[in-house]
Amino acid sequence: MTSPSSSPRVAIVGGGPAGLMAAEVLAAGGAQVDLYDGMPSVGRKFLLAGKGGLNLTHSEALEPFLSRYGARRAQVESWLSAFSPQQLREWAQGLGVGTFVGSSGRVFPTDMKAAPLLRAWLARLRASGVRFNMRHRCLGFAEASSIALRFASPQGEQRVEADAVLLALGGGSWSRLGSDGAWAPWLAQRGADVAPLRPANCGFDIGWTEHFRSRYAGEPLKSVALRFDGDGGAHFQQQGEFIATETGVEGSLVYAASSHLRDAIEAHGSATLHVDLLPGRSLEWVRDELAHPRGPRSLSTHLKTRLGLHGVKAGLLYEVVPRADMNDPARLAAFIKALPLKLVAARPIDEAISSAGGVRLESLDEALMLRAQPGVFCVGEMLDWEAPTGGYLLTACLASARVAGAGVLRWLAAGEASPDASRAGP
Repeated sequence: MTSPSSSPRVAIVGGGPAGLMAAEVLAAGGAQVDLYDGMPSVGRKFLLAGKGGLNLTHSEALEPFLSRYGARRAQVESWLSAFSPQQLREWAQGLGVGTFVGSSGRVFPTDMKAAPLLRAWLARLRASGVRFNMRHRCLGFAEASSIALRFASPQGEQRVEADAVLLALGGGSWSRLGSDGAWAPWLAQRGADVAPLRPANCGFDIGWTEHFRSRYAGEPLKSVALRFDGDGGAHFQQQGEFIATETGVEGSLVYAASSHLRDAIEAHGSATLHVDLLPGRSLEWVRDELAHPRGPRSLSTHLKTRLGLHGVKAGLLYEVVPRADMNDPARLAAFIKALPLKLVAARPIDEAISSAGGVRLESLDEALMLRAQPGVFCVGEMLDWEAPTGGYLLTACLASARVAGAGVLRWLAAGEASPDASRAGP
């Protein structure tokens, strides 16, 4: 590594996984790296995401893995060619953190925790010379003609100059941890094409009756299948589980379909999905079981004894199915195999696991540098792409940071940085 006095200086804004990964690449390449974050410590969103077990990536084959990125598959594929899911697991192993594949195919650290990995990572970054500047909230660019940045800090407003800037500011779904999308206006002023931030991996409102809400809010619907057919051939069908909430539905199966559902609501004001309450049974079998004489037994008892439908699943039938159809075996069977749920709104973005929208990839070159502002690179969730939960989000965020970090080094090596950029600290 070159000496600090001759090293180009790079300012990274954002202390999440993408910012840390970019810092690792840049420090290894000989840059002097200063990382700025508005929180008192880095990695807070990373730690929160790992509270229930840190999902690093997914073990499925590359082809289905890439399909999770929808319209942005081609761009994300180029990132993953630089840092694949397997390379992510090897990277974690290099930090002394082994991984294993769970029953769902998701990959977790052996101890399921985020904190040991983060501690080892930060120790390695500090040893490589990365400097951390906490409680520094970025206010945007200092002047129209430079890439110098303004920060609100405990010492007051400060101006920071660097040879290159890498922004890893997150999306808009974790405002209490700093990912509030406040960067969008000042980045757009520099020529970035910024798509509006929208909720992703989110829940949806239905508007239950008070009876259903009071009895079943918080109850999981397990071993069900969800189907949705949208505009332009959009199709989603998957088995899993979701949860009935106070206002509607959320959970892994709903999150997986959320981009289709959100887009349909934005286009038409609502979206109707269909739930198969018994995906392991045929329509004919369900109809025949319902047609079996039930004698003096109530319909609720009949549903439970013949079909195993009770609790929230039975409650959902009574909530949705017209009363006249509840006593018609053929019509009730059709509802059980394809129960329509009309969603009227996505939950607010600050409740979402992630966000869609952000800096459109067309605004960036292949190294993720802004075409309109040389020397400024953008990574992670602040870019306009989305993916379902399951390790896909974190994998692509880290891969984008590897790509941009390498791109910064190439750009600096080519001598594109301003010769007047200050090497002084804030």
